[in-house]
Amino acid sequence: MLTMDQIHDIRNRFYEKGENISQIAEALHLDWRTVRKYIDQTDFNSPPPKPALEKQFCPKLDPYKEMIDSWLIEDKSAPRKQRHTAKRVFHRLLAEIPGFDCSYRTVASYYAVKHREIFKQNKQAYLPLVHQPGEAQVDFGTAEFYENGQKLTGKYLEVSFPYSNKGYLQLFYGENMECLLEGLDAIFRHIGCVPRELWFDNTKVIVTEIIRGGGRKLTDKFERFREHYHFKAVFMNPGAGHEKGNVENKVGYQRRNFMVPVPRFLSLSDYNRQLLTECEKDARRNHYRYDETIEERFQVDLTACHELPVIPFDLTGHKTLKADNWAKVYLNQRHHAYSVAPKYAQCPVHLVLTSSMVIIQDENFREIVRHRRLYGDTKQEQMDWLPYLKQLSLRPRALKYTGIYELMPETMQTYLATCSGSEVGQILKVLSELTSRTGFDSAVNTVNHAIAHQARDADSLESLYRRLYSDVPELPAMTLAPGIPKMIPMQPNLTAYDILLQGKGADGYARQRNL
Repeated sequence: MLTMDQIHDIRNRFYEKGENISQIAEALHLDWRTVRKYIDQTDFNSPPPKPALEKQFCPKLDPYKEMIDSWLIEDKSAPRKQRHTAKRVFHRLLAEIPGFDCSYRTVASYYAVKHREIFKQNKQAYLPLVHQPGEAQVDFGTAEFYENGQKLTGKYLEVSFPYSNKGYLQLFYGENMECLLEGLDAIFRHIGCVPRELWFDNTKVIVTEIIRGGGRKLTDKFERFREHYHFKAVFMNPGAGHEKGNVENKVGYQRRNFMVPVPRFLSLSDYNRQLLTECEKDARRNHYRYDETIEERFQVDLTACHELPVIPFDLTGHKTLKADNWAKVYLNQRHHAYSVAPKYAQCPVHLVLTSSMVIIQDENFREIVRHRRLYGDTKQEQMDWLPYLKQLSLRPRALKYTGIYELMPETMQTYLATCSGSEVGQILKVLSELTSRTGFDSAVNTVNHAIAHQARDADSLESLYRRLYSDVPELPAMTLAPGIPKMIPMQPNLTAYDILLQGKGADGYARQRNL
């Protein structure tokens, strides 16, 4: 870039002395294009300062800045723990760009500024909120656990009291209306009263619509629950998680202290009772701000709460659905299928929903079957095979023409296809009996062994089942130690039986041998 003295000299030679562009370029040893540029220039304001990103990094990084920017922009839609770090950006450049020779420090410096630019948040000054006794905040957290050896990812309901900083939690398989209401009810009954005010975010479990001006349309079930327990429901402004910061902090605290290591238990209901006990123990520690224990301040919370209602509230959900051609009903946008029974195909059935169970009833509210409730957004199915097998055993010829046959495991289809027509009915009857004893999985395992042994009749199936699931242990074959002589088989002397039959007795037999 030329100095202002040089620029003035160019323009003076052209405008005052009348020299042409070529003469000026030759005299000043400049390119004619440079001379033309400054002759034609009309704006001589100082250039604006360059952004930090443009002035503080080596030019060698310029070809790669657009690529780095795209990675960081994509990170905005990725989970927080799965976003690029400066080190990860550097290693990707080394791996993906042949001959990349910028230092880690250069990449890290650019990353720091660009990451702050892309992920910057408008800093707001928050006014401290004053929380009154009897006020509680509600939120859900995520945690893994093992129940009966099975690893699950569930949700835990957190209820915290900001005045005292006491918190309670209950663990569930997922997050829905039944989980929310069961958790709140369990905590209310544990403390023996109901908070006068509960703060919620705008979860779809409760809020169906946010109305202009701050109003909310709520689900009918939650409105009934709120009126029954007589508490005020307060909802946060969208995106304003700081408004219920106490429960947000408590969600993390309870996870670190109660869910690490990953809990293992046999029964979720038993573990939830244990969690309430652990919460009581945790309240013995001192409050973070006041010279009191959490429990001492919580007693003030309790004095501001309402009494429990006398009449219990029905916490279950209720749905009436029509079973399809295969006698199945669907929940969670048809992701989760539950079997009913063959005779209820194309019939309306009533569903009673708890946090852990789906109970299916007929039109007279008599229970047909109950299933463990499914969670998650993947397609899953809960099948109770017993009524289907019983029905098919009565009509074995219709087996292959029903949709039920296609739902069976492939090994069971293969096995039934190899059996004679006269045996299929008996085999289906046996399979239904085995299912009623130890479950459908044991029946399938028995069929797998039958295929391996080429057994195709009902009696063989029963025998295999008894061998697999009998309480009598199967003893290993006995082996003799080396050195034991081999026994010679004894040949019977039938003459002895002839003598005995003649009434001569043992003495006669002895005399006969001496003759």
